[in-house]
Amino acid sequence: MTIVGSWLKERTIAERLIVLGIANLLLIACSQVRIPLPFTPVPITGQTFGVLLSGALLGSRYGTFVVAAYVLEGVVGLPVFAGWRGGISVLFGPTGGYIFGFIFAAFLVGWLIERGWSRQLLSILAAMLIGNAIIYAFGLPWLSFFVGWDKVLHLGLMPFLLGDLIKLVLAASFVRVFIEKPYG
Repeated sequence: MTIVGSWLKERTIAERLIVLGIANLLLIACSQVRIPLPFTPVPITGQTFGVLLSGALLGSRYGTFVVAAYVLEGVVGLPVFAGWRGGISVLFGPTGGYIFGFIFAAFLVGWLIERGWSRQLLSILAAMLIGNAIIYAFGLPWLSFFVGWDKVLHLGLMPFLLGDLIKLVLAASFVRVFIEKPYG
């Protein structure tokens, strides 16, 4: 169990819902950090930062819950996805595979952190790198339906690697600091 996950376990249902609601709002806020790229239908966003951080801080159970709630909110039409978009059409669009992969990434990152991958910054980074790879494992095949297999790496992976690395380092550093100086 992660620090926040352990703490949540000791809280009332109302307190848990408040914390998970705040985590959900933070994920929505991260999603609105969006930089469109003119040559690809996939923008640079803060979504992966929020997803990986949710998994790492909240653990596999609560982190997955927050991310799955976020995806469900978007599917039912709430404007939570990047660019204040919502609706099932987003999941059927070019970025739908990435969004669906968020759920699995949050679970896996949380699961790895719960198994001791939070002890060193490099292991946190490795957990988040694996989580990011899960997002690509869902996103790239889906994107290929829109851009073709011959262009999918050029349009759905390569432009994002540096930004993803920066987001991973920031998220892992945040987790490490939070673990070293837990809540009062």
